Amino acid sequence: MRNKVQLIGNVGQDPEIKNLEGGKKVANLTIATNEVYYKENGEKVEQTEWHRVTAWGKPAEIIEKYVTKGKEVAIEGKLTHRSYDDKNGEKRYVTEVIVKEIVLI
Repeated sequence: MRNKVQLIGNVGQDPEIKNLEGGKKVANLTIATNEVYYKENGEKVEQTEWHRVTAWGKPAEIIEKYVTKGKEVAIEGKLTHRSYDDKNGEKRYVTEVIVKEIVLI
């Protein structure tokens, strides 16, 4: 149960699929999860969180074939953090979920 993430949400835009050397695939997408709660005065509040998601191999192939913008999916994976230097030399930080399993809803 260490570093396990489960999300159910809607895909924000069509996934970006890349074909790598050796026939391996990677899929990048964003998933929106929604939470609804009520304030003390009864006012309804909807909060949306956006999650960066990356899938490799078989999950990426499933995403390529069946997942489009707006599709509801359930994913299970792990949370990762990485950094890189952008084209201006500035350090950028990325938090993303690496998919282990995906279920189409």
